[in-house]
Amino acid sequence: MKKLKFYIRSFLLWELFQGLGVTGKYFFKRKMTLMYPRQKAPKSPRFRGLHALRRYPNGEERCIACKLCEAVCPALAITIESAPRADGTRRTTRYDIDLFKCIYCGFCEESCPVDSIVETNIAEFHFENRGEQIINKEKLLEIGDKYEKQIAKDRAADAPYR
Repeated sequence: MKKLKFYIRSFLLWELFQGLGVTGKYFFKRKMTLMYPRQKAPKSPRFRGLHALRRYPNGEERCIACKLCEAVCPALAITIESAPRADGTRRTTRYDIDLFKCIYCGFCEESCPVDSIVETNIAEFHFENRGEQIINKEKLLEIGDKYEKQIAKDRAADAPYR
């Protein structure tokens, strides 16, 4: 009996008509399309986009070159080199992130003990030339300086959940 039912459904193209039924059901409903450049979907404060390096309020960079973000990165997208300063502290001399390798998992952000590396809510970025996908320390600090108010606002909104 089961085989007979299977052959009848195969012969009558039952799955095809089921699919067409689903299509027909949604065909006449109101569409939920956004006109993207003009209309944007709301983003969560936890959205993970373009990376940035933050500074302390006195202007000094936060990164202490502990290399935890480099160690925890599953895609091996972060490269850090460090050197000691004259005052005995250690700071980065090179901090590169390859955005083609990055999977935007947020592990670097979570592992940072001083909240230096963050992922902003910037999702609209592009590259025109080869090599632009590797963001160096200066560009990361520039992004952090430019969007510090938004980063601080998103961090404050996310604070109760951390």
